[in-house]
Amino acid sequence: MTTAGGGWTLVASVHENNMYGKCTVGDRWSSEQGRNANRPDGEGTWANRVTFGTAEAATSDDYKNPGYFDIKFPVRFGIGTCKIDNGPAIPIVYDTGNADYTRSLYGPILRPHFEPGFITFRVFNNEKPAMAICSGTKPTVCDPEHFCIGGGGHFPQEAPRQCGDFTSFDWDGYVSAEGYDVSDRCDPQGGRGPGCTVRVPIISRRLCGAEIKEEKQR
Repeated sequence: MTTAGGGWTLVASVHENNMYGKCTVGDRWSSEQGRNANRPDGEGTWANRVTFGTAEAATSDDYKNPGYFDIKFPVRFGIGTCKIDNGPAIPIVYDTGNADYTRSLYGPILRPHFEPGFITFRVFNNEKPAMAICSGTKPTVCDPEHFCIGGGGHFPQEAPRQCGDFTSFDWDGYVSAEGYDVSDRCDPQGGRGPGCTVRVPIISRRLCGAEIKEEKQR
């Protein structure tokens, strides 16, 4: 785990099984019980010690093992404010891809809204929901719901439109790479279906097929 160039361990996989569902069954990393202001933590997966899934199925299903406990942050509606209370942003060292490629995965409206080349933990938007991880980006404005994943159980803006493991990745459609929408490269099958997966190794990250490595903080 601490040797440069090796020892990477997959600790989690965030798989959106249905972008059309909004905090429905399968949204383990946000809420499987709908958008509810009385459940600001949603399933609480980002901070609890519940494990699920298998490493073998991590490309097509949610996965969390005990190794994740070392990097957890509380993810809950209303516990912080955009920018002021965001978690750490850790620079990436790319093995494949680069910051320009990461930027290209997101819609044209979004590209000026973040700095590529970082993994950022626990960020807030204008309405104070928390998103858990920004894979490959560091937000510079207060709309990270369009390019960061995971969250609690309450997303008030146009509810339940933002609620789910991949929040508002589909704000302007499904993998069209237009407006606020993400690229069709975010579909793990290479087509235009409604699913996508982000893997969360303890040191490396994978964003829809683009392998990223970060320097572990000591």
